[in-house]
Amino acid sequence: MGTSLKKFLKIFIPIAFGLFLVWYSYNSTSPEERKQIIHYISNANPFWVFISVLIGILSHISRAIRWKYLLQPMGYNPKFINSVLIVLISYFANLGIPRSGEFLRATALTTYEKVPFEKGFGTIVTERVIDLLMLLLIILITLVLQTDFILGFLEEKGVNIIGAAGILLVGIVGLFVGTYIIRKSKSPFAIKLKGFLNGLQDGVLSVFKMKNKWPFIFHTLFIWAAYFGMFWVIKHTVEETMSLSLGQLLVAFVGGAFAMSTTNGGIGLYPIAVSAALGIYGISSVSGDAFGWIMWIAQTLMVVVFGTISFIVLPLLNRNR
Repeated sequence: MGTSLKKFLKIFIPIAFGLFLVWYSYNSTSPEERKQIIHYISNANPFWVFISVLIGILSHISRAIRWKYLLQPMGYNPKFINSVLIVLISYFANLGIPRSGEFLRATALTTYEKVPFEKGFGTIVTERVIDLLMLLLIILITLVLQTDFILGFLEEKGVNIIGAAGILLVGIVGLFVGTYIIRKSKSPFAIKLKGFLNGLQDGVLSVFKMKNKWPFIFHTLFIWAAYFGMFWVIKHTVEETMSLSLGQLLVAFVGGAFAMSTTNGGIGLYPIAVSAALGIYGISSVSGDAFGWIMWIAQTLMVVVFGTISFIVLPLLNRNR
């Protein structure tokens, strides 16, 4: 398979999959249900939608500040406004081509702040690793808060809890055994993989060696609290979801987070995943779909609008550089 074909498929497949899911979501509802969903969306309280968007913007600003803390130990101190605009551009780019935002972000940093590409990209990789750890922490918190309900739900669906725990245990043991084998192996692939894993480990541990480690940790916690916060306030836009608890919304939040990483910006899959998670707690598919679509539309429009503005403003602000 040629390189150009691979690049085309990497772009085309996620978009096509997302559009298919939009079609699937549309056709899996009756005309009456679609009318109800559209009614919920068109009548969503604009105050709560605005608050959700505002929290989303604050999370992007916080991410830009956190990014500066990673760059400063290497001797670089980019302008605050440049960092914010570049972050917004990267999210906008990811809507079109998955993961392209990371490369564009490092390239823009090189162009406007003279930071070598590999160093800028290294800080972005470090960010992603830390964010992955935060997502795993949220999943763990969700499991703790909803343990009884999740176990009861699995039993109700006929899932063998002991068997599932056994599979999980085997997977964990297999991970440790695989890691041990890779570390002992001398094969070229294993050596490259070890170098990659060691680099990720060094990137994460470097956080605790930086001068501003506590502000960095604060912004990391704030970013993820904001992610959940802009999700939480949307519950006030749909009558049936207003009474959902913190733990129940966390389950839907985790489902939506996985959906966002599967298709471009969660197109098509995000409302399906959120609705399915809320359905566990007896929320109707109409209300669940409406919740998911309101959240997705609000945040996507925010990224599109502010990302477009950033594309225009960034070169204008740096026209003499």
